[in-house]
Amino acid sequence: MSVHDELTSVQRSLDELFRSLGRLEKQLGTGGLEMRRVRADANHLRESVALLRDVAATPAAPKRPDLVTISDAPYDPSLWVDSDDEGLGARDRRAP
Repeated sequence: MSVHDELTSVQRSLDELFRSLGRLEKQLGTGGLEMRRVRADANHLRESVALLRDVAATPAAPKRPDLVTISDAPYDPSLWVDSDDEGLGARDRRAP
């Protein structure tokens, strides 16, 4: 199935969920915390599916990584003053 078909199937399932919730609310009432939480969760699902539809509708442009130019000039030696050699420690001390 295509993404569009899958999203349509999910939307139909959500519509059925909302119909079932409506019938359930008629039986249990809308005042309970549990019913409000289920209704809020269902609304969040509906919003999420709408966002997915928007993303699926717009084709993603291929993302090209930003290029970084690295100079061939040598680094300034002052950058390495008081630095430790990896795994060897400081120059004026012995490794343990």
